[in-house]
Amino acid sequence: MTNMPTLSVVMIAKNEAHNLVACLRSCEGLADEVVVIDGGSTDNTVALARDLGAKVVCKTDWEGFGKQRRFAQSQVSSDWVFWIDADERLTPELKSAIKAAVDRDDRQAIYSVARLSSVFGRFIRHSGWYPDRVLRLHPRALTQYTESAVHERLELPDRAVVRPLSGDLLHYTYQDLHHYLVKSAQYADLWAQQRQAQGKKGSLIQGVLHGVGCFLRMYVLKAGFLDGKQGLLLALLSAHSTFAKYADLWVKQQPKAWP
Repeated sequence: MTNMPTLSVVMIAKNEAHNLVACLRSCEGLADEVVVIDGGSTDNTVALARDLGAKVVCKTDWEGFGKQRRFAQSQVSSDWVFWIDADERLTPELKSAIKAAVDRDDRQAIYSVARLSSVFGRFIRHSGWYPDRVLRLHPRALTQYTESAVHERLELPDRAVVRPLSGDLLHYTYQDLHHYLVKSAQYADLWAQQRQAQGKKGSLIQGVLHGVGCFLRMYVLKAGFLDGKQGLLLALLSAHSTFAKYADLWVKQQPKAWP
């Protein structure tokens, strides 16, 4: 008798105690192992993950999202990997689709999932945010994440075939406006650092043009107005975040004002 293919649910996390229990409970009964890579939590993320049966590995020497995910994959022992973030939840339909895909065990397949995000109290179904398909399920030996510090992505080998899974991955993005602004600033800083390391230049004019383009694309072309007041707020905040990335890169290129 051939062995059944095995599956690991994998997460990188830091200070996610408020999210972790609901996330991992949505994964119950799905995987052969759950692997949580903790980036140095100061809350009880590690204890909660272990209580829920996860294998927890602490790696506090942060080198960016891409390298953290590559390290996480090195800790996996299963044939298949499903990536999830602490602020996400599996729906029953998606859970069943993941099980079926793993049972088929096509080692050349990478699967995408539709992510449905809740922002400021409403699920966003327009604004270019849905179905927001992301690659999350793949054979462990087939691929891994790029080393990018931010906006990392799975590498796509020439022989790989991308297939969609049915069902939604629920994404509870921001707790409040402060959470959004802090997270946006962190991403802007990482993005600017990465671009600067690549020798790229930034300007405020670039920031303005990209910011305005972002608003028009989300609110008008992608029908963000159908997402109500949340759609308007999201388009404005996204335009601001886009501008902030280029502004941050520009600021990093200016002479320092202190010794």
